[in-house]
Amino acid sequence: MRRLCSATLDTLPADVIRPAYDRTAVKAGVVHLGIGAFHRAHQAAVFDDVLNAGDLRWGIVAASLRSPQVRDQMAPQDGLYTMLVRDGASRRARIIGAVQRVIVAPQEPQALLDALASPDTHVVTLTITEKGYKLDPATGALIEGDPQLAADLASLAAPQTAPGYLVAALAMRKAQGLPPFTAISCDNLPHNGQRLRNAVLALARRHDPALAEWIAEEAAFPETMVDRIVPATTPEDVAALAARLDAEDRAMVKTEPFIQWVIEDRFCGPCPEFGAGVQLTAAVAPWEEAKLRLLNGAHSGIAYLGGLAGIDHVHDVLALPPARAFVEALWDEAQTTLSPPPELDIVAYRDALMARFDNPTLRHRTRQIAMDGSQKLPQRLLAPIAARLAAGQGIGALSLAVAAWVRWQAGRDDLGKTHVVDDPLAGTIAARLAGADTPEERAAAILRLDSVVPPALAANAAFRVALARWLAILETQGALAALATFQEKI
Repeated sequence: MRRLCSATLDTLPADVIRPAYDRTAVKAGVVHLGIGAFHRAHQAAVFDDVLNAGDLRWGIVAASLRSPQVRDQMAPQDGLYTMLVRDGASRRARIIGAVQRVIVAPQEPQALLDALASPDTHVVTLTITEKGYKLDPATGALIEGDPQLAADLASLAAPQTAPGYLVAALAMRKAQGLPPFTAISCDNLPHNGQRLRNAVLALARRHDPALAEWIAEEAAFPETMVDRIVPATTPEDVAALAARLDAEDRAMVKTEPFIQWVIEDRFCGPCPEFGAGVQLTAAVAPWEEAKLRLLNGAHSGIAYLGGLAGIDHVHDVLALPPARAFVEALWDEAQTTLSPPPELDIVAYRDALMARFDNPTLRHRTRQIAMDGSQKLPQRLLAPIAARLAAGQGIGALSLAVAAWVRWQAGRDDLGKTHVVDDPLAGTIAARLAGADTPEERAAAILRLDSVVPPALAANAAFRVALARWLAILETQGALAALATFQEKI
C-alpha cells in the first residue's frame, strides 16, 4: 500500500483535515528533544495550530536521543502523520504538518547542534522523561556516574544527553552573538523548568563558568504543565487507518479531544500566539499539583490495581463499581491537599477526568501507565499522603494505590501472568523485597527506599501500618478483593 506523504494529501478522504499552510514556507522556530507519540499528539499539534493561524515561524525540527524508529516512520512520509481524535463513536482524522525533520541524535549529533544553534530557533521543547535530566531525585545533583553524562562532562563535542546538547548549543549561540532560546520541559514532573535549568547550569559550570552565568542571566526555563491522554498505537490501529485513508501511516497517533498546556509566562525571545488549549500564567504550580494528584494519582492507582487484576484498559477498570468508588475516594483525599487557581473548577475538572477515563476508544493500557512508578509516585501519591497525615486526615485510598504499586513489583498479577516491571529502580526494589518474608517486612523494605519515600513519611507509623495492611490483602486475596474491601469501608 502507498504511504501517506505530500503527494498523497490531495487524494485523502474529504473529511480528513489537512494543513492549511504552505509547508515549504515554514521556518523551524522550534526544536523538540524526545519525539514520541505524546509530542506528536500534544506540542506538535499546538504548533500546527499556530502555523494554520498564519504564523509560519513555528515549524519543528524534532530529535530522537536514542532510537531511529520515529525517524524511519516519518521520513518516508515527509514528516506528515495523522492525529486521530477519538471520543466514543466520534473519530476525527487530522494531518499534522508541523514536523519538518526528525534527527537521530547519536547518528547526527552535529545536525542537532546546528538546529539548536540556528538563528531561526526560538523555543526548545523536551519530553525526555525524568531519567533524561540526569539529576539525582534525592539530591538534585548531576548523576556523574551515569555513563552518558560522564561523557558529556568530559567533552561536549558530540553530546549524549539532553542537557549536554543544550549546553553545547547555547555555547555556540553565545559565541555567534545570538540570544539564547527558551527551553520548555514538557515532562510530567514538579518544577520541571527548574529541574531543566539546574541540569543545564550544573553541566555548563563544569565546562565554562562564564557560559553558565550567561545562561542564568539571559535564558529562560518556564515551568509547564501538560495534559492529554495518548495511548500507544497498535498495529490494528495502523491497519484500520490505512483502510480509511487508502494510505499507510506508520507514524499515526491516537488521542482524546481534551488538551491542556499551561506555560509560565517567561520567554527570553519570541513567543507564539498560542490558541485554544494553551494558557500562559504567572504560576504553574497550582495547576500542576492538581493534575499530578488528581489525574495522574488516579491513573497510577487504576494502573496497578487494574493491572494486578489482569485488566488491560483504563475504561474497563472504571466499569467496575468498586474501582469507580475507589477513584472518587482517592480524589476526595487528594483534593484536600490542593490550592487550585481561581480559573480551575475542581468539581468540573473531576467530572471531565472521569469522562476521559470512561472513553472506550482510547484503550489506554494499564501497563503503559504502570511504567516508571518509582519516578512518578512521590509526586502523585506520596506527597498528598504526607500532607493528609500532617493534617491528621485519613489515607485509605492513597495508601491502597501505593500498596498496589508495591505488589506490582512482584512481576506477577493475580491471575498468575508475569509482567516486566519497567522501572529504572526495578533491580534495586527487587533486591530489597527479596529478603522480606511478610507484608510488614516488604512494606518496611519499600519505606527504606529513601530515593522514593521521603524519610519523614517513611517514619510515619500510620502510613507503615496502612501500607502493610493493604499489601497483605492484595497478596492473599487480590486487587479486586482489595477494592471490594475498600468500598465496604467508605
